[in-house]
Amino acid sequence: MKWFIIAENQRGLLVKDGRLVQVLGPGRHFYWLWNSRRMQVEIDFAQGACNSPLVDGIEKRHAELAEANFEIVAPNQGEVAIVRTDGRASLIVRGGDVARVWKVLDEVTVDVINVEAESKLSKRLLNEVGNASIAGRFAPAPLEVVTVGEAQSAIVLFDGELFETVGPGRHGYWQVGRKVTSKSLDTRPVPMEVTAQEILTKDRVSVRITLTSFLQVADVEKAALSTPDYEGHVYKLIQFAVREAVAGRTLDELLNDRAKVDGEIVAHVRKEVGDIGVRVTELGIKDVILPGEMRELINRVVEAEKVAQANLIRRREETAATRSLLNTAKLMADNPTLMRLKELEALERVTEKIGNIDVRTGSGEGLEALTNRLVTIADRD
Repeated sequence: MKWFIIAENQRGLLVKDGRLVQVLGPGRHFYWLWNSRRMQVEIDFAQGACNSPLVDGIEKRHAELAEANFEIVAPNQGEVAIVRTDGRASLIVRGGDVARVWKVLDEVTVDVINVEAESKLSKRLLNEVGNASIAGRFAPAPLEVVTVGEAQSAIVLFDGELFETVGPGRHGYWQVGRKVTSKSLDTRPVPMEVTAQEILTKDRVSVRITLTSFLQVADVEKAALSTPDYEGHVYKLIQFAVREAVAGRTLDELLNDRAKVDGEIVAHVRKEVGDIGVRVTELGIKDVILPGEMRELINRVVEAEKVAQANLIRRREETAATRSLLNTAKLMADNPTLMRLKELEALERVTEKIGNIDVRTGSGEGLEALTNRLVTIADRD
């Protein structure tokens, strides 16, 4: 005799001579083992899908056992079945697969969806089936979730063909009979640094140019489908535009008119970019790097120019000061009173630096006579 104990949440599959004959309920079970009979019991949890190979085809071989214990879920091609146990989505079955779900402990319901007509999941259904398990082994997931971040847009493709464009959020698509892919792009202005490249100017001077630009995706579908890499595409166009603008100018023209050079580069890039769904919002030269010898030579030239400008300004100031002195002298020559005032001002400045002045007039003439003799004003004749 052999006995088995089956728990409340379990069921046993009784096999005699390799053939399923009964589904055993909870409790203790005894069986006689005869020499000519091979008997075994396989115990399985009575919840969810039963994955034992013993139940394969049970709906055909033992219809009464299947009816009493299992819910047979077998959606057709192009369909997906959602199995709910006690109202909760617990299992997804693809079209062509078969799942045998225990129904002895839970209330099992099945919803079948035509994925050709309803290729996209609603927000509620996506949240509901997010944690559901998948029936079958070694098969791709029947559900593809596309997550789009803030300030982004994404294109969704079915077998490489554009299906739709979506904004930020989570989006679910049935991946049954098709391959679902997606590509997300940021719609905000994105800085792009064009690294230094050596270019020969018109006067045969080798310079290195560094640029900064800002790109913005204006049309997500065109930007994603018109070129494999829109950033690399624009990067190459900027390099070509810089060579065209710099190679036709001398070094002095390049340094003295950078705004015009920037305008030519921007116009060339925008023309060549065309309608690929990308806008070049800003573009300009960041640095012009010269060779060491050329940099020292330009520094000396600039220094000489500044020295010459300083000498010119100093000469102008000296000339203006001399002209002012000449005008003052003419006024003083024509006006003796003005001359007298200037003398008193000079005397005031001198006395500011003297602590005490002792005046002795032995002749009795007084202070007035002394001050009158300090300066003698000649007659006009």
